[in-house]
Amino acid sequence: MCCISMNQSCVSIVRPSPPQNIPPSNTITDNNNTQRQTSSFTHATHPDASPGMMADHQQIANELYSGHALAPMVRASTIPLRALALQYGADFVYTEELVDRSISNTQRVVNEHLQTIDYVRHDPRASKKAKKRHKGGEGRPVLILRIDPKIEKDKLVCQLGTGEPELALQAARHVCNDVASIDINMGCPKKFSISGGMGSALLSDPDRSARIIKRLRAEIPRPISCKIRLLKDTKSTLEYIQAMVDAGVHSVAIHGRRVGDESTEPADWKSLQEVMGLARSKFPTLPILINGDFYDRDETARMMSKTGASGVLLARPALYNTSIFRPQSEPLEDKTTVVQEYVRQVARYDTNHKNAKYVICEMMSNRRTPKCRISSLPQHWPNRQTVAKICDCRSIEDICKVWDVNWSDMVASSSAASSSLSRSSYGKDGTVLNADGHKYDDSYLLQRLDNDPADAEQPTSKRPKSVA
Repeated sequence: MCCISMNQSCVSIVRPSPPQNIPPSNTITDNNNTQRQTSSFTHATHPDASPGMMADHQQIANELYSGHALAPMVRASTIPLRALALQYGADFVYTEELVDRSISNTQRVVNEHLQTIDYVRHDPRASKKAKKRHKGGEGRPVLILRIDPKIEKDKLVCQLGTGEPELALQAARHVCNDVASIDINMGCPKKFSISGGMGSALLSDPDRSARIIKRLRAEIPRPISCKIRLLKDTKSTLEYIQAMVDAGVHSVAIHGRRVGDESTEPADWKSLQEVMGLARSKFPTLPILINGDFYDRDETARMMSKTGASGVLLARPALYNTSIFRPQSEPLEDKTTVVQEYVRQVARYDTNHKNAKYVICEMMSNRRTPKCRISSLPQHWPNRQTVAKICDCRSIEDICKVWDVNWSDMVASSSAASSSLSRSSYGKDGTVLNADGHKYDDSYLLQRLDNDPADAEQPTSKRPKSVA
């Protein structure tokens, strides 16, 4: 739902020379419309979105929604993993699902140090539950989305979780000038999503889904897409796609599972092929993407050829080994190197260590992999890294030690390194951004230990309700 970042370490990180395409400033406007000095962030106002700026959104969509992409994954599809996917050759990437109200209630700021665009929420009316989650960080802003315009320009799809046209429009307007496209999540079966009329709840209400697409298509100067699941049968799935096409959607992605299907069971490729066979003849020019268990690059190529899919979305396969985005003619990178590259991206983007721990533990786990695939997806770590060791980490520096990434190479040797402030502080008072609104719980990551001899080592300290 929300993005993460901001390392809470007090050391400074040496990063590449920043690009010059983000204008500097030295003020930020808070929720009370007052201005104050800030060393690292600047408020930036969006230019008016003019439909005339993009003459042919369908042509843009045809070019964007093609090839191999990092799929939207809650907590995982944040800037470090998106950057790593692009580094390995992904054609485009999705944000994680961002709930409409959450992103609409943010400020867009320019992070001068990181050279990123950050969407930051500072809500003094936060619930008691939210304040408890950020104990010790009351009053600190929360980072919801971080974008690197230098590498994500024209390649970033922003996925929204929404259930109403007006809320969708408000959220899309807020971010559209920093992304290539807007996607509506119409497939998430999780309780938090469907209880708000979002995600897969939309599959049972095509009229409301169509109103969302129509409203965005009419007012947002970007391609509009949606990601769905298979419905109860091929006929129902095609009728739903038809309704979205009639509403003006520029692209559709289809997950090869139905609501209620477990991720540990194989995706229904047979039904996916049936749907694609008919959809291709019915919508010959519509970019259609497929998603679900494409761990093997040869299998993926054959499936795309059989179905005529414009592209494929990779979620769990990209977590297992992000170098899956390399050209098919190139060998995969070994998994240890991939994780080390991810840790470097984490440092580059000053990512909150809680989010980094979550993603790394998912890279090390097959807990949501189809059972029939597990034997062909080994989790061997030569230096004896374990999920338990990752859960013991309290900082990015700790994570670097576990993965033998040279922290000193990333720490500034200047006097700034001894400063008590994080160089990406939010404001001159030195307060740093909280992690996103997600809950991070070590016990959630450690659940698999009982059944996985390879990870039988227990952490030195258990944190059953929260992580450091």
